[in-house]
Amino acid sequence: MGETPTKETIEAVWRIEAARLLGGLVRVVRDVSLAEDLAQEALLTALERWPHTGVPNNPGAWLMATAKNRAIDQLRRRGMLDRTHESIQRDAAIGASTEHPENETNMDEDVDDELMRLILIACHPVLSKQARVALTLRLLGGLTTDEIARAFLVPETTIAQRIVRAKRTLAEARVPFEIPRGDDLADRLPSVFEVIYLIFNEGYAASRGEDWMRMELCEEALRLGRILAERIPDNAEVHGLVALMELHSSRARARIGPSGEPILLLNQDRSRWDQLLVHRGLAALARAEALASPLGPYALQASIAACHAQARTADETDWKRIVALYDALVQITQSPLVELNRAIAVGMAFGPTAGLELIDALMDEPALRQYHLLPSVRGDLLSKLGRAKEAHTEFERAAAMAQNVRERELLVARAKACAGERGGP
Repeated sequence: MGETPTKETIEAVWRIEAARLLGGLVRVVRDVSLAEDLAQEALLTALERWPHTGVPNNPGAWLMATAKNRAIDQLRRRGMLDRTHESIQRDAAIGASTEHPENETNMDEDVDDELMRLILIACHPVLSKQARVALTLRLLGGLTTDEIARAFLVPETTIAQRIVRAKRTLAEARVPFEIPRGDDLADRLPSVFEVIYLIFNEGYAASRGEDWMRMELCEEALRLGRILAERIPDNAEVHGLVALMELHSSRARARIGPSGEPILLLNQDRSRWDQLLVHRGLAALARAEALASPLGPYALQASIAACHAQARTADETDWKRIVALYDALVQITQSPLVELNRAIAVGMAFGPTAGLELIDALMDEPALRQYHLLPSVRGDLLSKLGRAKEAHTEFERAAAMAQNVRERELLVARAKACAGERGGP
């Protein structure tokens, strides 16, 4: 095999094995930064040797054995090779020698545990929300700091600092590197679900920049959600979260016009919705419903998305059922944002006057004061009531708040339409 094909093979192996490798190394060296360094050293060794020796039969185990041998050297130099780390030496002896890769065996059969460990560490609640997102994408998504920075449109130095601070915080807090069980695991999962859905949401409706969607973030969040669903199959909410992401992702092709402009839900060509993702989402929701009653917040949101997915046209949407689902969701979350979405559903089910009453009651809500969708929704309801001048004012206010270029353009166009100007939608 030539050098270029071998390098491509190594890159493919790395994409597949990196997160599992890191999870296994974190378990034995108990240090996220050291685990990353060891994994990178193993990769460099593979780049040096495999073009000459050939790619091993089990490249993941080869990388793990190489990294563990490096770990033994590191710990010896630090005078830390005590009983706690004797398992590293035993594993390295049982597994592949870096000198004789043909002898390797799979030392870490339960790779799900390694991935689960890494997810729980990266999403640990001791970290800030932003740090959890950055560390998750770095450790589990394999994204560079530059790629994460570009995805969230912040300086690369900012992401680098978040990741460094996150690792330091984990070390200082002496976060255990074992997978919690029972109630301890249940207590940790909401933090994990929150991070995954934050990543998905930033991909699905980018908060800033010129792109309406960033599908690479949606796909990464879905990948992590599916891993969790396989690892904790008896947890209803993880299936609800996966269902929600599958159903929303099914609309991706229909959400963007030919020039990159946003197409809102009621205006989408539903024939372009991905039916495979719809079926996968409905199946995941069925698993959640079979495991829990009443449903949790992610499963309830997935149920709302299912109402849209099962309606052949926008006019066939069961808005009264959606209102009932939002009623349950408000009770669980007490979230002003959920109340805003409920007001939209009420406006669709019972008319714009009913929706506007609920929106007006939210106008002084501190959490929504700088949220552009509040005046946007109010403008939409006013427009339906024929109050074009007031609607124009609300759409302009929403456009001034919006940080996403595409969304701002849509709101400006709606404001122009209310004013009777050309260029409205």
